[in-house]
Amino acid sequence: MKNEAAAEPLTAIHARVVAAREGRDPCVVARLFSGWAVFGERQFVRGYTLLLPDPVVPNLNALGARERIAFLSDMSRLGDALLKVTGALRINYAMFGNLEPALHAHVIPRYLDEPEALRTAHPWAYDWSKAPAFDRTANAELADSLLRELTRLGVTKPMRYSPGANASG
Repeated sequence: MKNEAAAEPLTAIHARVVAAREGRDPCVVARLFSGWAVFGERQFVRGYTLLLPDPVVPNLNALGARERIAFLSDMSRLGDALLKVTGALRINYAMFGNLEPALHAHVIPRYLDEPEALRTAHPWAYDWSKAPAFDRTANAELADSLLRELTRLGVTKPMRYSPGANASG
């Protein structure tokens, strides 16, 4: 996908990966070996993140064996880091690609103090439209802790820009 950045993004996942590469996405946590760890734009639970592959591919099966192993390993290590820095009870992982036909993994901390009716429900039971938008300043401590833990786990790669450094606005 050499011309991926030159072409118009095909999905929101393509657009987020291009923004991450260019330092325009303030939701970026870290550059991992297989892609980008980013906070969800809506934080229906604290620490909700996604793993976006770089380069973007249509689905997990489009990756070669090594790339697939790297993506799944990065996804689980992101979950390990979230468990440690958030004190979550467990991590939910989800990959669908039905609405956004590009590989991406949802990595969702689940907490004992979630509302009882939602604690054991799937994450899509939440009203995401009422969830707070991700705010880099308000979540700076969480972002820094998560980056430190991912770095300690040895799964990060250097980033060309700080998250959001080139954001316009």
